[in-house]
Amino acid sequence: MAKALVFAEGRGEVLKEASLEAMGVASGLANEVIAVSVGPYAARLEGFADRVLSVQDERLSHPLATLCARAIAGAFRKENPDLAIVSATPFGKEVAPLLGAMLGLALMSDVTEVKKDGSTLVFVKPLYTGKVMGTYRVEKTPVVFSVRPKSYPVPAPSKSTSKEGFSPAFTDDDLRVSLVELAEKEAGEIDVAEADMIVTGGRGMKGPENFAMLRELASVLSEKTGAKVAVGASRSAVDEGWIDHSHQVGQTGKIVTPGLYMAIGVSGAMQHLAGMRNSKLIIAINKDPDAPIFSVADFGVVDDLFKVVPELVKRLKEG
Repeated sequence: MAKALVFAEGRGEVLKEASLEAMGVASGLANEVIAVSVGPYAARLEGFADRVLSVQDERLSHPLATLCARAIAGAFRKENPDLAIVSATPFGKEVAPLLGAMLGLALMSDVTEVKKDGSTLVFVKPLYTGKVMGTYRVEKTPVVFSVRPKSYPVPAPSKSTSKEGFSPAFTDDDLRVSLVELAEKEAGEIDVAEADMIVTGGRGMKGPENFAMLRELASVLSEKTGAKVAVGASRSAVDEGWIDHSHQVGQTGKIVTPGLYMAIGVSGAMQHLAGMRNSKLIIAINKDPDAPIFSVADFGVVDDLFKVVPELVKRLKEG
């Protein structure tokens, strides 16, 4: 493959780590990696892309999916790459289908593996809420695809990167949607979609005040490992109003694949399993030995979480 175009997504001044993961995917497939940076991320992309097209437009200070897709489509027509790659973040899941439609290209969404077999691309992605993995062969390029976060590691920077400005031509139709309000989550919280480890609470937490226990566990794990640790929640905990929807893991929340997933007081409804069953290591704590969560767990503790979690925190602090 000659060229791959990658959308470099961020929020404010911070580039999404998932975008760097996508750069690594692109480097393994194409001779030249071109990043489209919609925001002040050109410096952060040093070493990860061969070239950076830096889009500077005041209308993109808080990016909207339509405008980002239009900017990437403009860059695509300028560069004529073989591949257009987007991270399958919540925002990327809006951008990717818009981009495919604008370019009239097929979209392979939320893939966890992609490789070359001669001139053919082979994609692997979860199906049926992650119960099986589908393999697809794509014999014709160009193609648009999105990569599930945490499916690939962040590569080591190794490229000599050049930077240039790029101005997409927006039309009046592109500007029909405007940002009304941007509600930021609490400062310092890690997004579950970007976390290395997730500590998730369910209905068994019994109330919002008990999520403080999970935040303490997440803090200790982060301190001891240096990893990014997030607090997650099942749909039932969110529906009860115990924690914000941004923490929800599952089919109606966020799909995650962290290195470690701790399900605490989570029964394991099908929609929740769909969002986390591909985690690298799953530990479940639940007093019900028949809870469905144990069907996907690598390690299970059948006991009262209000005894287990404080003891775990204590042992971690001592260790």
